[in-house]
Amino acid sequence: MSRFIQLHLLVSYPPSNLNRDDTGRPKTAIVGDANRLRISSQSLKRAWRTSDEFEAAMGGHVGVRTKEMGIKIFNALQAKDIDEKKAREWAKLIASQFGKSKSDKKTENNQDLHVEQLVHFSPEEQTAIDALVTEVANSGIAPTEEQLKLLSKPKQAVDIAMFGRMLASSPAFNMEAAVQVAHAITIHKVAVEDDYFTAVDDLNNGDEDSGSAHIGEAGFGAGVFYLYVCINRELLQSNLGDDAELTKQSLHALLNAATKVSPTGKQNSFASRAYAAYVLAEKGDQQPRSLAQAFLKPVTGADMLERAVKELTKRVDNFDSVYGKCAEARESFNVETGEGSLETLITFIAE
Repeated sequence: MSRFIQLHLLVSYPPSNLNRDDTGRPKTAIVGDANRLRISSQSLKRAWRTSDEFEAAMGGHVGVRTKEMGIKIFNALQAKDIDEKKAREWAKLIASQFGKSKSDKKTENNQDLHVEQLVHFSPEEQTAIDALVTEVANSGIAPTEEQLKLLSKPKQAVDIAMFGRMLASSPAFNMEAAVQVAHAITIHKVAVEDDYFTAVDDLNNGDEDSGSAHIGEAGFGAGVFYLYVCINRELLQSNLGDDAELTKQSLHALLNAATKVSPTGKQNSFASRAYAAYVLAEKGDQQPRSLAQAFLKPVTGADMLERAVKELTKRVDNFDSVYGKCAEARESFNVETGEGSLETLITFIAE
């Protein structure tokens, strides 16, 4: 079994605003002295792990990220006829195993039951919490320290195993990410444009006011993106409790999502959904390396995808020539030429 799996994807997006900055405009980066569109790794990972594709493949092995587990516990305890004071105290005790409570005192809208940071809970942890809630409700006794220690069970949550978990106040519950996702950038320079739009009032017949009901602007851009993903398969399998079959299943789900699922930003306005046009997968024990260097010089011309594939393959050959073989095996598909297939690629990375 190879230790590392590397994925290099080219995805062409039409006009879109998939990942916005604090002003609402598409995120960008200066690369090779040229402005590029950018999609953050956080945006990509959330889109993949919450997608229907991922859920369909990994149902029962996907966690949930929330600050509000304490509220869920509190409501469950009250539903089991535990008085409010005890329910609040016990809910905080249980939730605080995963993160520090926002407040020691009761606050408006039960904000004191929140923890200070988002916590990624595995399905097993949610089941363990539900079982503990039932147990303490039936006994009428607060959860013991021993019971609370048994709550951490992340080993079957594929999304936690892939993307990791960091709990500042409960480091024993941390898990190192087995999948690293780079920020996607366009292979060419771009200019972020503005869409000037108006909204018309359907009940305004124009007799008194023929103007629009609303005027606005929205930033957008289009381009071919390069995305790099590095998977430590050994760590992924270890994170999943050394379950080899679940590891294969999770790799299948990840590749399926990464090639088919787009970030959700402004999809209603732009319908900018896209499948990967080209994917190169590499396996081996050698130290991983991105091929982003292939696009330091922006790609130009009308045949961008064809030229981008040539630049990628040229960079692969050059790395091999200089450093020696950088991967033990490679497989790819190319939508432009109709070569290869997603199914073949899935089999390649899973075996």
